[in-house]
Amino acid sequence: MSYVRTFLPWIVFAVIPSAQWQWGALAALVAAVAVIVQQRREGAGFDALIIETGSAVFFALLAALAFADRDSGAHGYSAALSSGVLALVAAVSLLIRRPFTLGIAKRTTPREVWGLRPFIRANTVITGVWTAAFALTAGVLALLAHGGQGHSTAATAVQAAGFVLPMLFTSRYVASLKARTTTAH
Repeated sequence: MSYVRTFLPWIVFAVIPSAQWQWGALAALVAAVAVIVQQRREGAGFDALIIETGSAVFFALLAALAFADRDSGAHGYSAALSSGVLALVAAVSLLIRRPFTLGIAKRTTPREVWGLRPFIRANTVITGVWTAAFALTAGVLALLAHGGQGHSTAATAVQAAGFVLPMLFTSRYVASLKARTTTAH
């Protein structure tokens, strides 16, 4: 559930028809701000809102561009740009040693494990997988856009896979870590 909430702005942007991309970007911005406000009210720190904050900034810029020039060349590449920005935000979170999944994981993990190396290492691995998935998705979407297929069924399938596959990896990886921890005790 945390991942759905985290990526809600991107889901909103993806479901609004491409011809209305300026409204999709604006709706995604509203969703990003709403998620941040809700999470802050629930006590989440900004370390738990890395993707959400990056989303808000990206969609604010994209909405401004889309409303300024509906026919901008960026429109055809908006899906690739979206995944590219997610890859960049996730990569920066790794570079500054604050994997974005750490904040999400803290929501469901006891405080006493937050500083433990295995917990941090697991989140580094998970964030690395998400980063790679976002980067690969951005690359494939850019190729599709370059070939005039930026808003095709294939592009939609690539976008969906770019979220579903790392989500599946995350749930299976966490389950395997928990199983190992359980059998070790």
